[in-house]
Amino acid sequence: MHKTMVIGNLGADPEGRQADGRAVCNFPVAVNETWKDAQGRPQKRTIWYRVAAWDRLGETCVEHLSKGRKVYVEGRLQADPETGTPRIWTGEDGTAKAAFALRADRVEFLDSPPEQEGGLLVDPI
Repeated sequence: MHKTMVIGNLGADPEGRQADGRAVCNFPVAVNETWKDAQGRPQKRTIWYRVAAWDRLGETCVEHLSKGRKVYVEGRLQADPETGTPRIWTGEDGTAKAAFALRADRVEFLDSPPEQEGGLLVDPI
């Protein structure tokens, strides 16, 4: 079984489009990790996921999500087809970068827009 679950915030508004006659929505999710180092100083790291939601799930994400919203995403990691690993490259500043692609099977909106109360759970049917 292959399942990945992340909780984080959208780093940008979702982008919806059509691909091969199907709706797809792409959006970045930032997951923050915090800990204390050996000297007791707080440390923080952000891991970015590129999420793709297809069909009705994607349409719903485009309709209801926006930058900054908190989401729970459940799905499968998608490896780089050439290497079988996350996409890896060197950034302009010379540091190593990696992008984790996640194909969403389920998205739960964990916070509410101002005009709505309670989270919205979306499972593809």
